[in-house]
Amino acid sequence: MKSYVRAAVAFAVASTVLALSSQSHATAFAAWQVAGVPFGDTLNARKYPSNTSQKQAAYPNGTVLQMTGRCTGGIDLLDVAGQPHWKQRQAIRYRWCEVWHDPAQNGHFVTGWVYGKYIAPY
Repeated sequence: MKSYVRAAVAFAVASTVLALSSQSHATAFAAWQVAGVPFGDTLNARKYPSNTSQKQAAYPNGTVLQMTGRCTGGIDLLDVAGQPHWKQRQAIRYRWCEVWHDPAQNGHFVTGWVYGKYIAPY
């Protein structure tokens, strides 16, 4: 019976070590800001990359957003980060980009999508 307990403990320890070691890839966020939204308007963050998708929140010009880096069309904001700002904006102008935000401002962060035409590198 003791060997079964030892085996179970060894398995539990090994599983924990493997689980923790697989989390070594930290998520990196790219900071971009809302820019170019017409006066008196806001940029909508939506649940899915579509202007008909559910609106999660709205942000005015100058709001700094935490971007996951992922945009439609296979573009990654972290891959274009070394380019001049105008080139970065051009790369995502007609794409939707994923944002990590707290729409209810209650500490519950979720992903959403914003239209690239209205964001700029921070």
